[in-house]
Amino acid sequence: MQKSNILPAGQKLDRYIIEKCLGVGGFSVVYIGQGIDTKEQVIIKEYMPNKLASRKDNGEVVAKEMQYAELYKHCRKAFFKEATTLATLKHPNIVNVTGFFRANGTVYMVMEFQEGKNLEAYIRSRQGNLSEKFIRTIFPPLLQGLQLVHSRGLLHLDIKPANIHIRPGGSPFLFDFGAVHKVANSRQYQLRQVVTSGFSPTEQHTRGGYVGPWTDIYALGATMRSCIDGKSPPSSLHRQEKDTMKPAQVSFKRRYSMPLLQVIDWAMELDPLLRPQSVEEFMQALQAGADQYKQDKDFFGRIANFLGNRR
Repeated sequence: MQKSNILPAGQKLDRYIIEKCLGVGGFSVVYIGQGIDTKEQVIIKEYMPNKLASRKDNGEVVAKEMQYAELYKHCRKAFFKEATTLATLKHPNIVNVTGFFRANGTVYMVMEFQEGKNLEAYIRSRQGNLSEKFIRTIFPPLLQGLQLVHSRGLLHLDIKPANIHIRPGGSPFLFDFGAVHKVANSRQYQLRQVVTSGFSPTEQHTRGGYVGPWTDIYALGATMRSCIDGKSPPSSLHRQEKDTMKPAQVSFKRRYSMPLLQVIDWAMELDPLLRPQSVEEFMQALQAGADQYKQDKDFFGRIANFLGNRR
C-alpha cells in the first residue's frame, strides 16, 4: 500500500488522534490511536481496499476508477455492518470492539488496546517447539471464542499466529476480523477470498469457494502445527498439486502425544468434508486427547516417582 494512503500521526479522526500506523493489509490500515477525551489508547482499523480505492489529498477515500465505485460502496457497507455485529460479540477470547464510525468517505472500527505478545512473534522467538501444555492451554479458549463467532453466522477467515495475541498471564484472544464474512453471504461483489499462504485452505483460494466453519478449523490446525514446527505450513494449493507435507503424526511423534497430532492432521485435511465440520466437534476431539494426555502424564509421573524411591 502506498504511503500516501496511510493517515499521518497527529491526524484527528472522530474522537481520536492517530499516534502511528501499526500495519497495512489488502483491505485495511490499522493504527494505534488515543481518545481525545479519555486519553486511552485504542486500535483503529480503517477500511482501505488498495485494489479498489485511494486517498485524496484531503484524506478522503474514493474509488480508484468509476468501474469500482459500486463495488467499493457495497464492500464499505458490508464492512460497517460486520463491525456493528462484531461489537455485540463480547467474549474474553475475542478482541473487544468498542465502537465504529464513518469518516473520510470510508468506515472505521475501534478496538480495545491490550498489552501482550503476538503468537507469531512468540513462535519466531522460540523457533517453534512450543510445549504441548502451552498448546493445550492456548487453543481451547480461542475455540470457545470462535464458537461464539460461528454461532452468530460469521466466519473469521483469517486465523493465523499473527492474529492471535497472548495477554500477560497467558490468556489468548483472537483479533483482526478484517476478513470476517457471513456464512451464507453472496460473494458476487468480492474480488477474491482473503488468503494467507499456509493457513488458508483450498476453498479460500477459489473465488466463490464454499467456505464454512471447516475453513476456520483448517487455519486453526495450521496455526497449531506452526507452534510445533516454527514455520508456516506449505500452501494448500501446493499440497493439492503434490502433498509433500508429512502428517504431524509422523513428523512430531517423538515430542508430542498422538491424540494432539491426530487432531492437527484432521483439521488440516485438504478435503473440507474430511475435516471437523464444527468448532464443537473439534473441541471434543481436542478435549478427549487432553484427558488421555493427562492420564499418560500422571501414569509416567507415578512410574518416575516409584523408580526414584527405589534408588
